[in-house]
Amino acid sequence: MRNPKSILITGASSGLGEALALDYAAPGILLALTGRDRTRLEAVAGACRDAGATVIAETVDVVDEPAMKGFVARVHAERPLDLVIANAGISIGTGKETEAQEQTQTVMRINVDGVVNTIAPAVALMREKPAPGAGPRGQVAIMSSLAGFRGFPGAPAYCASKAAVRVWGEAMRGELHQFGIEVSVICPGYVRTPLTATNRFRMPFLMDADRAARIMRRGLERDRGRIVYPWRLYLLVRVLLALPTPITDRMLRRLPKKE
Repeated sequence: MRNPKSILITGASSGLGEALALDYAAPGILLALTGRDRTRLEAVAGACRDAGATVIAETVDVVDEPAMKGFVARVHAERPLDLVIANAGISIGTGKETEAQEQTQTVMRINVDGVVNTIAPAVALMREKPAPGAGPRGQVAIMSSLAGFRGFPGAPAYCASKAAVRVWGEAMRGELHQFGIEVSVICPGYVRTPLTATNRFRMPFLMDADRAARIMRRGLERDRGRIVYPWRLYLLVRVLLALPTPITDRMLRRLPKKE
């Protein structure tokens, strides 16, 4: 969607969410930001205000369905939402052990339920907006990952959660087209953020968050259904998917595990 004026971003206190908020911050823009760390969220909100944006910043837990629904409704009442980016997510590595059930459930709640709790109420409100002629009523973006194309040992729940929201978003794109709502799924590779800072292995084609934000914004402006970057890593993933499963299994078992 081109020139959104009312934008909601979850997970905005750091990483990709912070980078997106700073990239969109400008006079005439309403930014609604959520994050787990109140201090960091207020710092991001302050920087966005300095850039001229109007900012609503609240520490809302994306897993809390009523709280998220209320937050989305309050922002929409302030100024009808144009763009909602469900970015909040976590990654918990297994280290040398197998993934515990509690870890799996925590990742799924935040990375899957949190996305649904953000997108569903936003879509319901966007559908009620008056049709703006040839333009869209609104746009939603879902943060998936290149890890959502194939399960990697060391982060089973993370891969599964990103695969779930990727496929859900791709299906929703077809469902919501008739209502004038654009849907994009974002699949980043390795980006320099607090989420990747704990990785103790080489991350191919690692890029800075501000560059990633520019790529994502450009893709959203062009209504791309799947925004994937960096393209060279995506190409490697596609090659991996084309190989016979026994070969990929042997290759992936040799990869270092996330702490």
